[in-house]
Amino acid sequence: MVTDAPGTLQAALEAAARGWAVFPLRPGTKRPALHGESRCPRTRACAGGHVKWEVRATTDPERITRAWAQAPFNIGLATGPSRLVVIDLDMPKDGTAGPTGAEVFAALCERVGQPVPNTFRAGTASGGQHLYFAAPVTHRLGNSAGMLGELVDTRAWGGYVVAPGSVTPNGAYTVLDDVPVLPLPGWLLEALTARQEPSRPRPAVPAAPRVSGSRAARAALERECRNVQVAPAKQANNTLNRSAFLVGRFVAWGDLDRAVVEEAFQGAGEARGLTAAECRATIRSALDSSIRKARPREAA
Repeated sequence: MVTDAPGTLQAALEAAARGWAVFPLRPGTKRPALHGESRCPRTRACAGGHVKWEVRATTDPERITRAWAQAPFNIGLATGPSRLVVIDLDMPKDGTAGPTGAEVFAALCERVGQPVPNTFRAGTASGGQHLYFAAPVTHRLGNSAGMLGELVDTRAWGGYVVAPGSVTPNGAYTVLDDVPVLPLPGWLLEALTARQEPSRPRPAVPAAPRVSGSRAARAALERECRNVQVAPAKQANNTLNRSAFLVGRFVAWGDLDRAVVEEAFQGAGEARGLTAAECRATIRSALDSSIRKARPREAA
């Protein structure tokens, strides 16, 4: 049975008109609607061998119209063929406390002295964001996960994003800022292409920072910095968030200077292997929340 899907069809055609290659995703999902290699019939487009979604993505309005006439497909946007690099700013999973991908990215921009780029921006069903950039002609970039910071991934060749106009049970993908797509900034290209430094033995846990404040406050800061430094890798950011939150009350009470606390946790987080940007964002968010929620000392 043929299903009319004017909404997603129109959105797919609009994406194609921008020069972005699209392909169908299963209705209401983020999964490609095209068959996999194990189920390939080796006919029609695949007569000469299985053709994957990245190759089958198209900007041809006739092909798009024929495909979307079959079902209310969501829209996959193949970033490589579209000559795009999309930065995916995700949300913490399962309600976990901590900075969002957008906050981590903003802290990264601040650290390198650059504004957050004002480029085409889409909202995701989870509340995250996609920032669209024109891919550089000098490099063939692939996907990355966490290279720029926690909850900050990129999609280029070999990847795709769900395009605006798509709808899932968690919500819709929408256009947030319909402005021109900027070229990928040079500092971001450098960050995505920089070679990893040779691995080095992790330094021993440094001595506790020297700080002013009451004895209880000093002990709490030293203890929580150690907790961050020895946290399991997958829990490092959550531990930093929790530890900074616990110490924040001493800042609210005037026992510790905030700058001293931020410097101590920044060193602890980076020693554990977190990026400078995600440390800054996590510490700032945790301390702001702790100071705002701190009860009077006598009620604590």
